Amino acid sequence: MKEQAIPILRVADAAVSVRWYTRLGFAQEWEHRFEPGFPAFVDIARGDVHLFLSEHTGDATPDTLVYLRVADVDAVAREFGLPVEEAPWAREVHLTDPDGNRLRVGTAREE
Repeated sequence: MKEQAIPILRVADAAVSVRWYTRLGFAQEWEHRFEPGFPAFVDIARGDVHLFLSEHTGDATPDTLVYLRVADVDAVAREFGLPVEEAPWAREVHLTDPDGNRLRVGTAREE
């Protein structure tokens, strides 16, 4: 088993969030509910990168910041209609999901 850290993001409506994260290249892997009508807990993945989206109120707080390193930040910038910012360590865009979670998406600079 490969070890990894998976951030958990609090969301109000997992289905809405899954659609938004699809624009970033994520796809839903699975969804769990203890019973029908209960809050959803969803795993989304972009290659080997996973995020958990949780409707459970105690799992996380809105306004979390996640850094996502990608191969092509320009494609993400085009998808969201944003300019790419130049930082000494990477080229980046800053996004906010429908629930107020913040994502800094960047491509590392070539050395």
